[in-house]
Amino acid sequence: MTTAPAADLMIDNDELTIRVVAVSEMENNVYLITSKSSGEQVLIDAADNFDRIREFVESAADEDLDGASARLSTVITTHSHWDHIRALPATVQHFEPHTVAGHDDVEAIDEQEGVSIAQAVVGGETLRFEGFELEVISLVGHTPGSITLVLRGDSEEATPTILFTGDSLFPGGVGKTNSPEDFKQLLHDVRTKIFDAFDDNTIVLPGHGQHTTLGADRDNLDEWEARGW
Repeated sequence: MTTAPAADLMIDNDELTIRVVAVSEMENNVYLITSKSSGEQVLIDAADNFDRIREFVESAADEDLDGASARLSTVITTHSHWDHIRALPATVQHFEPHTVAGHDDVEAIDEQEGVSIAQAVVGGETLRFEGFELEVISLVGHTPGSITLVLRGDSEEATPTILFTGDSLFPGGVGKTNSPEDFKQLLHDVRTKIFDAFDDNTIVLPGHGQHTTLGADRDNLDEWEARGW
């Protein structure tokens, strides 16, 4: 029985929990969704420090499930940058999960870490698990295949929608880009696919640092565009 705490509990409702742990010198956020009804778990970004990730997954199972058997079924990678995938090989070897990433990033992931992604997504897909669903949105610019994952809220239960944005959207701006063209594309995607599609109460869980809401930055998009980052 694992006794170490399962990092920060962010969401805890009747259906699921969402926990986060920060790993590496880059303070990468690793997120874990656990279904209370089925025990199915989904990990988002196996960034670094596999031992900590393994402990994180096992501790969450101990703390969040009431008699259900846990299983890490899927690891989703939001983008191919090195700091988000260093623990992916060890995680895949240990848990043998299904793997998902954006189509235009899967080659880079394979080249860097030797992991062949099982499911390449392009945006518009719905990933179905036992107890919850994640919608996929493509946000081009930080990398060619960056994706955001959408966990829809329930208006009747007053639960907000949650976005796992990787490094495409942070409090105060979009992610780093390598050219003005990439910045323009990323800001366009974030504006049209995120801010135009979701309400102010939507929670943003980024790849590093603290979470935010869309309402906190909705009025700042024109400022981001003017400053160019």
